[in-house]
Amino acid sequence: MRIARFSRDDEVAYGVVQDASPDGAGGGGPAPDGEGLLVAQLHGHPFGVGTGSVRFTGASYPLPEVRLLAPVLPTKVIAIGQNYADHAREMGGEPPAEPVIFLKPSTAVTGPGDPVARPVKLSERVDYEGELAVVIGRLCRDVPAERVPEVIFGYTCANDVTARDLQARDGQWTRAKGFDTFCPLGPWIETDLDPADLQLTTSVNGEVKQQARTSQLLHDITALVRYVTAVMTLLPGDVLLTGTPAGVGPLVHGDSVAVTIEGIGTLVNRVVDRD
Repeated sequence: MRIARFSRDDEVAYGVVQDASPDGAGGGGPAPDGEGLLVAQLHGHPFGVGTGSVRFTGASYPLPEVRLLAPVLPTKVIAIGQNYADHAREMGGEPPAEPVIFLKPSTAVTGPGDPVARPVKLSERVDYEGELAVVIGRLCRDVPAERVPEVIFGYTCANDVTARDLQARDGQWTRAKGFDTFCPLGPWIETDLDPADLQLTTSVNGEVKQQARTSQLLHDITALVRYVTAVMTLLPGDVLLTGTPAGVGPLVHGDSVAVTIEGIGTLVNRVVDRD
């Protein structure tokens, strides 16, 4: 099930993205422009009720007639650094023995189609980092491996935008990772997905820059959820970024950056300069 958050006529709602065919069944993947898709509006939000218990309002809209928003507004975004060996090495280090955790503020979250703003007065290099994101579905802490699937609501695409020069200068990552718009998420949450071996591709202006499979993660999703929840309580809607592969690079004003993940879809954002 593809769960989207959207706005229409100044109303914000959740909905299920479906093919426009009579049975609403999923087909060969969503069209890039949303043609042939509908969003069926839900009562309230889907967290805590289970995807089998969502309640429809009866209203539905062609997807191109609504504005997709970030599919979730998390209380926190927990990110994992250097979780692909090739990326750890391209950053000048060796793969870490344990997951490296950092946080991005909730105010960094933005949605599909929204601009990514480069803070040009503070940073001379802003990089893309395409990632698979895990959306948490229930309050949890100290989750054992066998119960990890119970706390995951679904998966979406993410871009862990980073001011690379500030990351190097500061010696820690909060400022570099924390600017407004530095955490695009979307286009929706896919709840019925095996994340073990998915193709991840990041392109800039149509040119492929990153390509990897989630089977190459140093620490898989079960290990990450166990590790993070041993440290902190996760709440419904919190987001876990699982790491980026090699191929990170700079963005400039006017670039269009796209993160595509097999079985989910494509998250597209345009880059603008912010004074």
